[in-house]
Amino acid sequence: MIVFKFGGASIKDAEGVKNLVKTLQTVGFEKTLIVVSAMGKITNALEQVIDKYYKDKTALQSAIQEIKKFHNEILLDLFANENHAVFARISSLFDELDSFFKTNKSPDYNYVYDQTICYGELASTIIISAYFNEVGLKNSWLDVREYIKTDNYYRRANVNWEITQAQISTKFNTNTLNVTQGFIGSDANNFTTTLGREGSDYTAAIFAYCLNAESVTIWKDVPGVLNADPRYFENAQLLNRISYREAIELAFYGASVIHPKTLQPLQQKEIPLYVKSFLNPEAAGTKVSKGMDLDPKIPCFIVKKKQVLISLSSLDFSYIVEENISEIFSLLHLYKMKVDVIQNSAISFSVCIENNYNNLGKLIQHLKAKFRVVYNEDVSLYTIRHSNDQVVKQLEKGKVVLLKQLTQSTTQIVTK
Repeated sequence: MIVFKFGGASIKDAEGVKNLVKTLQTVGFEKTLIVVSAMGKITNALEQVIDKYYKDKTALQSAIQEIKKFHNEILLDLFANENHAVFARISSLFDELDSFFKTNKSPDYNYVYDQTICYGELASTIIISAYFNEVGLKNSWLDVREYIKTDNYYRRANVNWEITQAQISTKFNTNTLNVTQGFIGSDANNFTTTLGREGSDYTAAIFAYCLNAESVTIWKDVPGVLNADPRYFENAQLLNRISYREAIELAFYGASVIHPKTLQPLQQKEIPLYVKSFLNPEAAGTKVSKGMDLDPKIPCFIVKKKQVLISLSSLDFSYIVEENISEIFSLLHLYKMKVDVIQNSAISFSVCIENNYNNLGKLIQHLKAKFRVVYNEDVSLYTIRHSNDQVVKQLEKGKVVLLKQLTQSTTQIVTK
């Protein structure tokens, strides 16, 4: 088996779907699983739907209709026959979403989020599968929730590998072209769960692991893995080869091309990962595998925006010791804060975090009971792998440096 993953940018419109077909016709699709994200910016649009559900129910229907209209326009561009069954199937799908909001009794935002956000992936794969069949690429559409089983940690669910392996081993047909959704799974009660934003890459890796796949390819709108995000850095360069270890480091620090969890199952079975351009499918792209750390060996830059830097000190100027640090991390866990950098001295402790669950206010109030608290919102965290003095100085130029940390291979700088 070969596993391909296509993200939202590759299928943002009808032309993108047609190009997906051309890509498969160019590189081949025998015994292939296609994992697909939501189309374009639909995940963001569905987040707005959730926002309307909680804050402005009078605007909820129109928000859902806008998303339905977006998909319907793509259908009209792809299918000459407006009576094609896929039109009714997409209409029924969004009726199902509408019905969920009318009948939902759960106050849990994260549960509501996962039950809603999945409709982007369901819609995109239904359309793509139908179009494949229309142009002669016979395939099977799979509901990934029947295969990937998780716990009920909504919005960042953990995979139950034993059940997932059993489901894929017994139900998956390896002799055909299959199309399924990225990013989502289901819990023991068959409620939809999600694997975290950008989790479609992880979905591809889960299937690859369970199927003992030959390889995984992530198709992007860039030539491969670059040493920097071209949106923020000039003259970004293509990395030809990366070791699993180096790629895991880059992913951990926030490199957006590869999801942090994606590489672990692939490394265990030494399944190579390719990152290629759907605009130029015959180009080599980047290969992630066992072997050389980095080719070429150049500094790699990662930036995370909209971070929060919290600096703590004890109220009585006593030392920050193990007991204090343990309590701080318990609170960070309680309020679901992702920690990116920590730094401590005798009487202070600083931590750079991501406030993904909007719990910052509660965390700060809790911390103030035992510590002096100073915090800066909307800071940027820069990570440089394989840095040198020259690139660090260039990066710091014109910025206010709030925190700086250096190790043998990595420099991290928090700036305002």
